[in-house]
Amino acid sequence: MKLLYGAVALAFAPLVFARNDAPYPSEKIAAFVFEKVDVTTLPSAIRPKAVKSKKTFADYGYVAREVDERKALLDSPQGAPKISIEVLEAQKSGIFVCVNSQASGKSNAKFQRVLLLRLKDGLLKGRETWKEFDACPVIGGGDQDSSSSNY
Repeated sequence: MKLLYGAVALAFAPLVFARNDAPYPSEKIAAFVFEKVDVTTLPSAIRPKAVKSKKTFADYGYVAREVDERKALLDSPQGAPKISIEVLEAQKSGIFVCVNSQASGKSNAKFQRVLLLRLKDGLLKGRETWKEFDACPVIGGGDQDSSSSNY
């Protein structure tokens, strides 16, 4: 009987793990990213100040000014930096994007990073990635978000 339970468990194992293979669109990927990205998971130089119950760019008042197949330019609410998102590569494991931002205020510092976005609980969760793209060199940012060392 235990052998039968083991066989049944093995038969259904691919179905259990298949839910981790999130379906990403093959068209209008930039619009999908704008609608679904959880901005609270982005690096602090890019994300707006956290507000409870707000997760997406639309929740924070960002408007997509230009959206095409692989690029989105976001207009920010008053005082927040404008953000540009370019889809670099879409894979089964996630979507690699290049996120650009220019801080407003005295510094006008530029920030650019490659992020890996993965669908989890209906939203795209982002994190910086080790993968490098020639189209998106790392620019700016503080040391508090970086795990690398100068040594």
